[in-house]
Amino acid sequence: MQHDPLSDAMTLIKNAEMTGHMECTIHPSSKLIGHVLKVMQEYGYIGNFEYMEDGRAGQFRVALVGNINKCGAIRPRFAAKRNELEKYEARYLPAQDFGVLILTTTKGVLSHRQAKEEGVGGKLLAFVY
Repeated sequence: MQHDPLSDAMTLIKNAEMTGHMECTIHPSSKLIGHVLKVMQEYGYIGNFEYMEDGRAGQFRVALVGNINKCGAIRPRFAAKRNELEKYEARYLPAQDFGVLILTTTKGVLSHRQAKEEGVGGKLLAFVY
């Protein structure tokens, strides 16, 4: 029984990276997982990914490039104001300008860098470095 599909997906990616696999399959899929994968792809942490319909909830096939040291979901989903993002960077990322926080905002799922540029805050979803 799965309680948090995003957390399960991030753990699956981390474990596949640690064991040296070149791809992994994430199921069940959701729009939120797809948006998080898109942000990870923009920053070069994963390669291409594709959605495959399997008659149930669907699944994502993700190509791994070996750039992830650690990734995970942030629970509980903390609400971060635009001027509080540095506090969460210090908590979840190992160094300044190293890694990405992924958050959901009113402008969609963004990285913390994009959220600063847009001037918006949101709820923290995941981190990756």
